[in-house]
Amino acid sequence: MDIKNNILETIGNTPLIRLNKITKDFPCTVLAKVDYFNPGNSIKDRMAIKMVDVAEKEGKLKPGGTIIECTSGNTGMGLALAAIVKGYKCIFTTTDKQSKEKMDILKAVGAEVIVCPTNVEPEDPRSYYSVARRLAAEIPNSFLCNQYDNLANRLAHYESTGPEIWRQTDGKITHLVCTAGTGGTVTGTAMFLKEKNPDIQIWAIDVEGSLLTKYFNTGEIDMNEVHPYVSEGFGEDFVPANYDMKVIDRFEQVSDKNGAVMARRLAREEGLFCGYSAGSCLQGLIQLKSRLKKGDLVVCIFHDHGSRYVAKIYNDQWMMERGFLDVKTFRDMVNARGENKLVTIGPDHTVGDAVDLMKQFHIENIPVLSEGEITGAVSEGGLFNMMLTEGTDIRNKKISEVIEAPYPVVSFDTPVERISSLINKENGAVLAKDDSGLFHILTKYDVIQSFTLEK
Repeated sequence: MDIKNNILETIGNTPLIRLNKITKDFPCTVLAKVDYFNPGNSIKDRMAIKMVDVAEKEGKLKPGGTIIECTSGNTGMGLALAAIVKGYKCIFTTTDKQSKEKMDILKAVGAEVIVCPTNVEPEDPRSYYSVARRLAAEIPNSFLCNQYDNLANRLAHYESTGPEIWRQTDGKITHLVCTAGTGGTVTGTAMFLKEKNPDIQIWAIDVEGSLLTKYFNTGEIDMNEVHPYVSEGFGEDFVPANYDMKVIDRFEQVSDKNGAVMARRLAREEGLFCGYSAGSCLQGLIQLKSRLKKGDLVVCIFHDHGSRYVAKIYNDQWMMERGFLDVKTFRDMVNARGENKLVTIGPDHTVGDAVDLMKQFHIENIPVLSEGEITGAVSEGGLFNMMLTEGTDIRNKKISEVIEAPYPVVSFDTPVERISSLINKENGAVLAKDDSGLFHILTKYDVIQSFTLEK
């Protein structure tokens, strides 16, 4: 029988999956090492268990002890799984830019999570690095993993990730592409692959706002390079000890926007529901496409799962607020057709008045306005149905007698896709208030025209 003794034995041996659509115009084969198949849904499971194993062997982590680490979330998850199996407590510090999902997941597996500010220097006592160090000094029988400078991090990838990729490609890999954060994944994997074939190109993908790229190119730690970024899990404002720049051939920076958009494309076009770093990894490769040739075999490392980012890169509103998503909205459609005043009718008017307005303005849907509030609606379709059931003599009926349910009211920045889902047989329009408080209306014809013009 093939039975695992505990969850830790399921770490590693993740699949290598061919990309088919996004890279269809590449001159070579592009494969993804999809490490969200690890039990903690990220590649960090590999180094987390390795750091714990090494700490135990060195006597730094003793029974009943407390594991302390500063983490963007994924390393914490791997450490938490190890702690559950081995009987340790966990305290993790993280930054306020990390997704809520990551924090909630860490708490779900029994960890204590302390949130620290992002935009402070690493040496600042408020930083998540400093808080972790302080807790390790204060709490008896505790061990600070320090994934940035703990060489067990890169050793894990030298021993597992590198050999897996080499075996899965029959040694034919020509390029490894990997986002660069703590340095453990890219360096450890590169060290193994370079031993097997020194000609394999190692491309590290960085984020705009990180100092790693300039350090690689010049050897200079330039804090002027550092500025806030929302990408998670890679990029640094210092150089961790896990790096050995001699085994890396190139650094390439990717913007927050391009990485996020590419992650969404991976989900929709390849069926790979990955995290921020996977999108950035593939985007970096696309930027370097001209350096590839026929016969190359490229492996991209996709670190973690998209469930960590549901409220961020997979949330339209979050993307739009940052200008990352080029989505047509209610506002765009209103601006495109011109600022026409909304035609309304009062409850004491007659059906005849409504019909006259429909003829005059060539419209089918009229909101009913009472004392400045939208209280209902009258529509051509609704009036037609009433004529079929009650006869044609309804012209003198008051609107209050034939009033229909009010149209849905949405945000002025609601995407067209959401608007179109609200319009149906029973509901012919959607309303929204602009920034000055005036109502505007969109109908099914506006939506149809929007998509027709777009084509």
